[in-house]
Amino acid sequence: MAFANLSDGQLFYRWDGPERAPVIVFSHSLGTNHDMWAAQIEAFSKDFRLLRYDTRGQGQSSVTPGPYTIEKLGEDVLQLLDALKLDRVHFCGLSMGGQLGMYLGVNAGSRLNRLILCNTGAKIGTPDVWNARVTAVQQGGMKAVAGAVLERWFTAGYRASHTAEVAKVQEMMESANPSGYVANCCAVRDMDFREKVHSVETPTLVIAGEHDLSTPPADGRFIADRIQGARYTELPAAHLSNIEARDAFNATVLGFLKSHGAHG
Repeated sequence: MAFANLSDGQLFYRWDGPERAPVIVFSHSLGTNHDMWAAQIEAFSKDFRLLRYDTRGQGQSSVTPGPYTIEKLGEDVLQLLDALKLDRVHFCGLSMGGQLGMYLGVNAGSRLNRLILCNTGAKIGTPDVWNARVTAVQQGGMKAVAGAVLERWFTAGYRASHTAEVAKVQEMMESANPSGYVANCCAVRDMDFREKVHSVETPTLVIAGEHDLSTPPADGRFIADRIQGARYTELPAAHLSNIEARDAFNATVLGFLKSHGAHG
């Protein structure tokens, strides 16, 4: 566990897996932190070096004044790669992390080997929805929104049968810094890559959740249809497919990374 210096703050990051293995960067969703990817560590660390980090404003990373933009958060990732002297990496992002993956694919494709975009959209939601979320957090803190968000992030069946896993994510969200969360809400609200995503040339896997209300399968298909050669998969999950459908998620992503040319 360590911190990388940015031009105006620090990013928290941690390593798992063998030092000389190919690196895969995991980028988490809005309101969580690097520990959202705990379900991937065992499966991936056999063959890959995992780099998990906390997005600016979340987890243990610096909470700088907002609002943020996807461009700013994407540049943070590039500064992290530079600080760790990583020329090229695989990148796996979910929801807001997937938006960062699209930003990198469009603007810094030379730094990517393979790109995995999970439960995300080239544009997510409407400004009204995000502005209401911002107001709710400003007035009532993270607990004002956490319950409703968790209902969209996991199916009712999973919430009933995996109470410990859901409680862990709820605790992650309720402990998030409200100012950092609001600043990141603005980044998600303002991103619109619908006319840009076609320029991604990195080999790409798009994962959607069959029951995802936040970024429905149509959002995933939109992305996959516009990135030449992209693979598309739907998993039996709501928004956090890496947790709710962990075995299928891990197998799908590992299969993609290990397919021909993945270590180039």
